[in-house]
Amino acid sequence: MRNPFKPTAGARPPLLVGRTDALEGFREGLEDGSGSPGLLTIFTGPRGIGKTVMLSAAEDLAREHGWIVISETATRGLMVRLAEAMIAHRDELGDGPPNRRITAFIAAGFGLTTELPPEHQVAWRELATDLLRVLDTHATGLLITIDEIHAVDRGDLLELAAVIQHLIREDLPISLLMAGIPKAVSDLLNEDVSTFLRRADRIDLGDVLLSDVRAALARTFIDTGISLTDTQLTRAAAATEGYPFLIQLVGHQVWRRAVDGALTDEAVDAGIVAARNRLGTTVLQASLADLSDVDRAFLAKMAGNDGPVALALIADQLGRTKKYAGVYRRRLIDAGVIVDAGWGLIDFAVPHLRAYLRAKNE
Repeated sequence: MRNPFKPTAGARPPLLVGRTDALEGFREGLEDGSGSPGLLTIFTGPRGIGKTVMLSAAEDLAREHGWIVISETATRGLMVRLAEAMIAHRDELGDGPPNRRITAFIAAGFGLTTELPPEHQVAWRELATDLLRVLDTHATGLLITIDEIHAVDRGDLLELAAVIQHLIREDLPISLLMAGIPKAVSDLLNEDVSTFLRRADRIDLGDVLLSDVRAALARTFIDTGISLTDTQLTRAAAATEGYPFLIQLVGHQVWRRAVDGALTDEAVDAGIVAARNRLGTTVLQASLADLSDVDRAFLAKMAGNDGPVALALIADQLGRTKKYAGVYRRRLIDAGVIVDAGWGLIDFAVPHLRAYLRAKNE
C-alpha cells in the first residue's frame, strides 16, 4: 500500500485537518453567488501552514459546484497564462472559433494579438467579461486562484484587481482566492493595488488543534491497516505541535516504519526524529533563506531563550534600543517567522526553529 501522507509542498493530504471553518465562507459564496465576501479571499500564514492546500481544497469545492477553475502561481507570464485559459474556456463553452491561438500579448494595455483578424482582437477586460457572461448562462462561474503572491508583478496585480472589481460590479460569477506569507500580503495591502484587495476576506491560518491532529492520524492509520496504541498516537500527535506540514512529515515517517501492520515504540520515536530532521532541511532552511544578517542575529538571540521572550531582553542582548529591535520584530512577524506572544513577548512561529538555530550555533 502507498504511504497516504504527503509531506511535499502543496500536495493534498489524505485529510484536511482542522480547516473546515476556513473554507466555510468560500463554500457559502459559491451558493450565494456574485458579490459574496467569501469569493474574494486571501489566505496567509508561515511556510508549511497549508496555504497551497487550502487553495486546492477550494478548487475542488468550486468544481463540485460546477465552476470553472484557473489555478496559477504568481510567476512571470501570469497574465498571459490567465488570458490563454480564459480564451480556451470561452471558446469551448461559447460560439468562439475553436482554433484561436495567442501569438502576442501587450502587457501595458493588456491587449491580446491572435491569429484572427484585427477586428476580433480583444482587450483583457473584455475577454474576462465575455467568458463570465457565457458561464452565467450556464449557471456556473469562474474561480481564479493565485499562489505565492509575493512574486506577482505589481502592475499585473493592479490590472487583475481592476478587472475582478469590474466583474463584481457587473454582478458576474467571479471568485479570486490568493495565498501568501504575511509580509507579502501586508506589502500588497499597503500599496496602491490594495484599494480593492483590502476588502478581501483575510484568513490567517494557524496551528491545528492537537485533538484534531490525533483524530486525523488515528483515522488515516486505521484506514491503511496499521494499529497504534493510544500512547503512541498521543506522542505522534504531540510531536506535530499542530503544524500542518509536520503532521504530514510525522505521519509519513512513522507509517513507513510499520511492520506487518503494527508499530513499536522505537519505530514511532525514530519516525518523529526523522520528521524533525526533514523539517530542518525543508521549511526551516527556507524560512531563513531570505532574511538579513540582522534578522538572523535577532533570531539567534531568541533561540538562546526558552519559550516566549521579551523584546526588551532581545534588544539588550543585541546591544540596541528597544525601538531598533522593534523594527526587526515587525519584519520577522511579517515574514511569518515569529509571532506576537502577548504583551511585549515574541515567540517562534514555526515548530523546532529554536532547536534548529541552537544546533547551528553550537
